[in-house]
Amino acid sequence: MTDTVEVKLDYPVTFKDKTIDTLTFRRRKARDLVAMDAVKGEMQKTLALYASMCGQPLPVIEDLDGEDLDKVMEATLPLMGKTAAAAVKDQAKEPVSH
Repeated sequence: MTDTVEVKLDYPVTFKDKTIDTLTFRRRKARDLVAMDAVKGEMQKTLALYASMCGQPLPVIEDLDGEDLDKVMEATLPLMGKTAAAAVKDQAKEPVSH
């Protein structure tokens, strides 16, 4: 079982004069879910979850390039727990409607 995962950013983020090129995420905890309650909107809640899991301020995660966000989402899936991982896999099997 993986306890942490490191994601190297293809497009580093600058926050308060510091360049962040790598994010290290730990397994999801209940407090990360509580952090989601502090913001409104489904995507904001998701970004708040990632910010809490890597110990970075929310603006850092908000400034991620779309490709880097995709990398984070994929890399952190094993840290989300069995139920969340199964839900994502099931969702991926659903046909895309146009």
